[in-house]
Amino acid sequence: MSDVSGKVGLVTGAGSGIGRATALRFARSGAAVAVLDIDGGTAAETAEMIRKDGGEALAVTVDIADERSVRAAVEHTATAYAGLDFAVNNAGMASHHRRLDRMTLDEFERVLRVNLAGTFLSMKYELPLLKGGGAIVNIASNGGLYAIPHAPAYVAAKHGVVGLTKAAAVDHAPENIRVNAVCPGPTRTAGFEKVAAGTDMTARQEAITPLGRLATPEEVAAAAVWLCSDAASYVTGIAMSVDGGRRA
Repeated sequence: MSDVSGKVGLVTGAGSGIGRATALRFARSGAAVAVLDIDGGTAAETAEMIRKDGGEALAVTVDIADERSVRAAVEHTATAYAGLDFAVNNAGMASHHRRLDRMTLDEFERVLRVNLAGTFLSMKYELPLLKGGGAIVNIASNGGLYAIPHAPAYVAAKHGVVGLTKAAAVDHAPENIRVNAVCPGPTRTAGFEKVAAGTDMTARQEAITPLGRLATPEEVAAAAVWLCSDAASYVTGIAMSVDGGRRA
């Protein structure tokens, strides 16, 4: 159902977590994948994992908050692969434990710069390179659909990502380019485990999730790959919750 054999594309923030799981799943589904991350070392690790599994991968260092870096990374990928068929914009940053009245403007702007402007910049340079159509998936968050306590900048940015996704889907549909968002709930990444260590956070999050557990990175990756596959050929402009029923 999610065969992407022969397709080529990129995944940002693919050095770890959801991004790494997504890059690996694309490769196992037959695609050649450029692994983009601000940490060149972890990008290289993901690319090597793909190659050891028999896939094709390219590691590229990028800072999605810097326009020149984004342009260079996307164009390098497209040159290496003679275009793009898909892109998954996963890179971002967390921002928690702040009420709005206790957040500095610098912090607020930094979160929006990375999570929202970074997604905008990625799409700006990806869209012209999609060959005769293609698909973009932006990894947003359930925080892009409703509020998360003490995360005003993150919630604002992720709501913006969802809105940007819908706008691009409408504008680029005539070019046969589909643009969708995936909105994960809490996911068992290394980053989540680090924050949750020594607390009851995991148990509390599981208790308010109808399926009774958190997502794995691989489950979020499966949604992203499906949305980029021909199986989702009539799906565009959606914000897909992958949250174990929390939104319901």
